[in-house]
Amino acid sequence: MLRVEYFLLVTIGLTALWFCWIWYKHAAAAAAAEDRKLRPGDAATGLVTLFFDTLGIGSFATTITIFRLFKRVPDDRIPGTLNVGNALPCAAQAFIFIAAVPVDSFTLLGMIVAATIGSVFGVRILQRLPRRTIQIVIGVALLIAGGLFVAKNLGVMPPGGEALGLSGPKLVLAICVSLLLGGLMMLGIGYYAPCLILLSLLGMSPLAAFPIMMGANLFPMLVGGASFIKSNQYDFRTALGITLGGLPGVLAAAFLVKSLPVDGLRWLVAIVVFYAAWSLLFSANSRRPVAQGQSA
Repeated sequence: MLRVEYFLLVTIGLTALWFCWIWYKHAAAAAAAEDRKLRPGDAATGLVTLFFDTLGIGSFATTITIFRLFKRVPDDRIPGTLNVGNALPCAAQAFIFIAAVPVDSFTLLGMIVAATIGSVFGVRILQRLPRRTIQIVIGVALLIAGGLFVAKNLGVMPPGGEALGLSGPKLVLAICVSLLLGGLMMLGIGYYAPCLILLSLLGMSPLAAFPIMMGANLFPMLVGGASFIKSNQYDFRTALGITLGGLPGVLAAAFLVKSLPVDGLRWLVAIVVFYAAWSLLFSANSRRPVAQGQSA
């Protein structure tokens, strides 16, 4: 393992500890403002979504769908709850894949740093957005995610190449896109699918893309999640339940499952994701202010 990988693993551990400290400091205030009782359904959500997230399906779209179907979290708190609840399970993911899968150090580090910087600006933008705008953004993101699930099953996704890294203009492009995706994560838009498509189009091995996806997905979650915690823009007990269920889900997928036929699951996920997207966009449209002289 190269020094960059060692550096990243140490950084993951230290940043995760910092995140835990921030959450611990603000947990009392957050819990006092909400119902303290944990719900088994939240842990089950984390267990299932993070299990399949570790296999590369992604968790944001499916988790949002569950939130919408069962009315677990107010729409304006969905982004914060997603990032806070998924942060520590994703730290376990990143640690496992960066340690186990070889990938070019410059590509790995460049895309991780870019995504983290993007997340800082994403949180600031999100804090100024009204509830209806958040609903529209997440709804459109879910439509895109559902389309990607369908494309994957139809075999029209790029198959990828054999490269373990990028250089030159390709690396610059990948870093710029990672910067944008890091910001979009703070709006509830998943990093995995667009990142995997990008790296596959640029000729990278899909397996080598996993450490990049996991690492670049993680640090924006930890940094952005800490900001959501400080501003109390998340649902405390739901995020904690997802964390407690998600950690064993990640470990089960990483160590107990070698291969799993997930194409059929993607079709099911696509259906429920499209429903959640319609539900969000319908809610956003129903809250649209009525223009003067227009009947309600």
